[in-house]
This record gives sequence, structure tokens and C-alpha cells, in this order.
Amino acid sequence: MNRINPFRSAMVALVAIALGGAALAQSPVPSASPSAAPSASPAPAETPAATPAPGTPAPVASPSVAPSPPPAAAQTPATPPAATVQTADPFGEQFTLEPKKVVVMKGTATWDAAFDTLIDSFKALNALLDKQGIKATGNSMIVYTSTDDTGFTFLAEIPVDQEPKNLTKDMSIGKSPEGKALKFVHRGSYDNMDNTYEAITNHLDDKKLEAKDTFIEEYITDPLKTAEDKLVINVYVPLK
Repeated sequence: MNRINPFRSAMVALVAIALGGAALAQSPVPSASPSAAPSASPAPAETPAATPAPGTPAPVASPSVAPSPPPAAAQTPATPPAATVQTADPFGEQFTLEPKKVVVMKGTATWDAAFDTLIDSFKALNALLDKQGIKATGNSMIVYTSTDDTGFTFLAEIPVDQEPKNLTKDMSIGKSPEGKALKFVHRGSYDNMDNTYEAITNHLDDKKLEAKDTFIEEYITDPLKTAEDKLVINVYVPLK
């Protein structure tokens, strides 16, 4: 449903009031009906003016000064409440990915258990780092390497500034993706990611852009500590 902008509505109202006032000011005053006019009384005889004595200057009549109307009371317009401006997240913003040293864990998942599998990978990586006293130097990431109707393969990555030891067979040290990409933002549950990816697909089709066969999710909020419906995830789509 279309709604008129509140500021525009206020301007329309002000213009209507102004035009209405001007119309009233220009309307002629109706002449009094002859029958309503009182009968005129005979004018009294004029008293002859006194003749001034010779050599006496005639008095100068003082001009009649109409009293100034009282100034209209100034009306201070009410200050409207400040509107809350909500800036939309960037959608399809051009971005350059910088490579980072990361500890990596390979994995596979079905779509039904996708988020739980990703969380388990992050837990395993964090447990390894915590045990060796290594702190992450950036946000956790998921790099999707292939997908099909049943599931997908992925790389769970956490940026670090030093290489951990005692890696499992599914873990390694590597570099995060780099190069030109488009940045999109998802807010909310992982279950609603399909809506975001559908919008991304439509955006690429509209812009006639070719993407690589991978995409990256950067978890701005910690997925191990944040309620799922409060997640904020940057999605990067590398371009060919």
C-alpha cells in the first residue's frame, strides 16, 4: 500500500491553508442592503469658522495618524521529532578480499544438518587454538567448495597470526580467499540463508555478472555465542 510521505502531507496542508487565506482576503465585502440602512438625519448647520485677526498666521491642521495595529503574536512552529534513519546494509558492494593466514578444517554436510555441522567445525578449531593459547585474529569463515542437491563440502577457517601444532588429519594451515568479490549481508537465522542466496542470484542475473564456483561466509557475530536469529553474516561472491 502506497503511503504519502509525512513531510509532503504537511506541506500540502500548509499550501491549502495559505490558498484558503488568500481567497478570503480577496473576497469583496458584500454591500449593505438599502432597506437595512438607517434613515439619514439632517446634517447640522455648520458654524462659521472664526476669522483670524490680521497678522495672525492661520493654524496648520495636524495630520491624523492612524494607530498602528498591534503586532501579531509570533507563532513558533512545533519542532517535529527527529526521524530515526535506518541505513540499509550494502547489497552487491564491490569488495577486494585480502588473503589471511588461517587454520583450516575440511568437512562435508547435508543441508538438513548444515548449521550444526558448521558449528561443530568451529568448536573443534577453537578448542585447538584455546589449548595452545592462540587467539584468532579475525572472524570465523566458511568457504563452500562444492554443492549439490544433498549437501556440500566446505572449509571452516579461522585467521591466526601463528601456526598451531598437533593438527588433526582434517586440519591444515592455509590462506583465505583473495581477489575481487561482491559483498552481501545476511541478518538472522541460518535457516533463512536461502532467501539471501536467492536474492544474490537474482542480483547477479540482473547485472549479468559471472561468479566463481565458490562463495564465502564471514561470521561477524560469533556463531558459538550468538543466538541463531541474531546472526550477522557477510557473504562474499568472488567474480570471474
